[in-house]
Amino acid sequence: MEDGRVKFAYKDYSDGNQSKVMTLEATEFIRRFLLHILPRGFVRIRQFGFLANRARGKKLELCRVLLGAVPPANGGKVEPQDAKRCPACKIGRLILIGIVPHARLAVSLPRQDSS
Repeated sequence: MEDGRVKFAYKDYSDGNQSKVMTLEATEFIRRFLLHILPRGFVRIRQFGFLANRARGKKLELCRVLLGAVPPANGGKVEPQDAKRCPACKIGRLILIGIVPHARLAVSLPRQDSS
């Protein structure tokens, strides 16, 4: 640290894993550093629990069984963008919000004022 600026080395994976040096203002360095610190009691999801990489598939399947959830029809794969096109106009996007169960609607006649 010199003159309120912090100089540090890092590896740039997008540029062939080259080692580079970056200089930031001390306050910006501290801000970026603190983004990596979790509050007490929090745990990184990707390193813990059913979303951890080690056995994610088996644990998610167990969660579905325990919750009685139906497994995804497409095997959990992301659908291509074209699959979300509106089947009528082929331009807009179709977003499923929910399915309304079929039910008979009771038709009521307007009430007659008896006064």
